[in-house]
Amino acid sequence: MQKLPIGISTFKEIRKKYGYYVDKTLLLKKLVDNGKYYFMARPRRFGKSLFIDTLKQAFLAEKKYFKGLFLEQNWDWAQKYPVIHISFGAGVIQSARHLNEVINYNMDKHYAVYKITNRYKSPDIKFHELIKILHEKYQQQVVILIDEYDKPILDNITETGIALEIREGLKNLYSVIKDCDEFLKFVFFTGVSKFSKVSLFSGLNNLTDITLDHRYATLCGYTHPELIHTFKDRLDGVDQDKIKLWYDGYSFLGETVYNPYDILLYLDSGVYKNYWFETATPSFLIKLIRERKYFVPRIEDIKATETLLSSFDVDVIELETLLFQTGYLTITGRRQVGAREIYELGYPNLEVKMSLTDYILHYLLKETSNKEDNKIAIYEALVEADFDKLQTVFHSLFASIPYNWYVNNDLDKYEGYYASIFYCYFAALGIDVKPEDPTNHGRIDLTIKLDRHIYLIEFKVIELDQNKNKALAQIKTKKYFEKYQALLHSDDYKIFLVGVDFSRNEKNIVGFEWERLKNSFSALLNKNGF
Repeated sequence: MQKLPIGISTFKEIRKKYGYYVDKTLLLKKLVDNGKYYFMARPRRFGKSLFIDTLKQAFLAEKKYFKGLFLEQNWDWAQKYPVIHISFGAGVIQSARHLNEVINYNMDKHYAVYKITNRYKSPDIKFHELIKILHEKYQQQVVILIDEYDKPILDNITETGIALEIREGLKNLYSVIKDCDEFLKFVFFTGVSKFSKVSLFSGLNNLTDITLDHRYATLCGYTHPELIHTFKDRLDGVDQDKIKLWYDGYSFLGETVYNPYDILLYLDSGVYKNYWFETATPSFLIKLIRERKYFVPRIEDIKATETLLSSFDVDVIELETLLFQTGYLTITGRRQVGAREIYELGYPNLEVKMSLTDYILHYLLKETSNKEDNKIAIYEALVEADFDKLQTVFHSLFASIPYNWYVNNDLDKYEGYYASIFYCYFAALGIDVKPEDPTNHGRIDLTIKLDRHIYLIEFKVIELDQNKNKALAQIKTKKYFEKYQALLHSDDYKIFLVGVDFSRNEKNIVGFEWERLKNSFSALLNKNGF
């Protein structure tokens, strides 16, 4: 069995030392044939750097590393181009001055490799001169590959002043490309976020964004057929439905793809874990959720235009945009609304849903010593339809939140806080949870499906409720249960209606009622908590 290229983003090293490589060179050829200036955004750990390096080796005419790949017989190996490869992936740039040092280091490295004398100190002039001299020296157009183009900004996104200075420094660097068109063969930018052309790519109006181009949707990541073909010898006994549930699901308007990092680590260990999620902490997302009092269950049901998905900038940061661009959400559907196309966003897979909601839960509760015990108890209560246990666990966990947490935060002052805690607990368990479940009479706050149990849950904050109806009464008045009532006639399904009333003043549950739905509405079995 061959070695897995875990953490390896160098094409030559993979081809020399590792047996597994998912061939993306057909798409590479299509890119080069059809255009000159490209930009693509993908989440972290998605194979962007490997693709950049594959481009580099192709333009350097390193044919020996492409043996058996599509490009071997479909590339002009007689043509070798000078390549400028800049990556901002290493380290954390902390200031505009530091950025200039890193750019100068990259420039000096290329001057040394190509044995060119440098006469300038300014990064932008160095860059312009390097392009021009390479073209003159080799009598060939130059290839520019820039990896992690946005990382210096993202590393400072919470420090607006520094981020803006760094953005201007990068803009100054990238603007050089505009005036070097005659010297250039091919230009490719990759990063996590998509900044506007005006803010970062001034003058590069011909930069083609392929982030949501269906033709290149699988350029990074593994499709299911690619997984089966490339890693066939490692998939014996692997439940393909389960691996898809955990790690597939990223959509860029084409065939869905797996995150490569997850797949390689899973195939190595055979254990389902949140490998990708653990590589970064979404602390900035949590900051936005807190500041904007975001209703966490809504994360599963976001509607957005393409403008919103790409509206990222230092001083204009939408939470939905950040969730999508960083890979916590993906496109799950699309539809036409008038002249505009609307995208539906949701979690790509089980790993992301469980991990992100668990992380948010940590923030919402603050006190986490009993969190895992609570999750186990909640799961058991749902399996057994034990409402006394479910009520007791949630009442206890709200009671355990320290008073100073409420003093230092005003989250409990909005209705979604309490429902968000319920939702995060259920979602972090990996069970089927659907918030804001639509019916023809309105929306169910939370629908849970576990085995053959269906729970329809409604939440109320009594101080905010205008009509003073209790939560359970609203389910019955609105007849939310009718959406699922047909299931009672087959497969031994049990449907439960659950109403949970919170008090902002008491900072806890003050009403917990439930009823089991029988074959007709008149045959409801009732048990009330308080």
